[in-house]
Amino acid sequence: MRHRRRGRTLGRSPSHRKALLKNLASALFLTERDATYDDNAPKVAGRITTTLHKAKEVRPLVEKCITIAKKSLPAAEEARKFEPKGERGSDAWKQWRTSDEWSKWAAARAPVVTARRRVVQLIGDKEAAKILFDTIAERFVDRPGGYTRVLRLATPRLGDNGERAILELVGKNDRVKRSAERPSFEDEAPAQEEAVAASSDE
Repeated sequence: MRHRRRGRTLGRSPSHRKALLKNLASALFLTERDATYDDNAPKVAGRITTTLHKAKEVRPLVEKCITIAKKSLPAAEEARKFEPKGERGSDAWKQWRTSDEWSKWAAARAPVVTARRRVVQLIGDKEAAKILFDTIAERFVDRPGGYTRVLRLATPRLGDNGERAILELVGKNDRVKRSAERPSFEDEAPAQEEAVAASSDE
């Protein structure tokens, strides 16, 4: 019996299922990489196509990771105040490293390091965690939740007829509602009258 056993098994063992969800979450974050991260950037950023049940199952993991990254942003801003002026290994950096500023920077930076380690533990990919903290988290600062959406696709998967869906980040590929402007016939009426008058003169 499955009393109070939450979630879908997806026909996999627990370790296989956990690895699958980690890979799906990190794949979604890796679609946001651009030329700064990789030359092989995806066509549509912030979107992956998978089965409907997998998309629904991985969605809470993705939202949790984004929330953790978003909550660490104030600490990152605080740590920037105490950052070194020179490059690593330079005399200015060595002087900063032994000064009181370094201990303030380390104390301010600690929550960010903890959050990054937690996300790496959840998704198992350091590059995806870097992209999440550097680019994705800043986008959702003012959003209280609901960072992803699942869109069902009409055509099933070839081979096993599985129901497919798109899992994507909100805000990147949003449809913009545009109200159609009503045509104003008042401006066109004098022009039509002039055209009729010109044709009657001929």
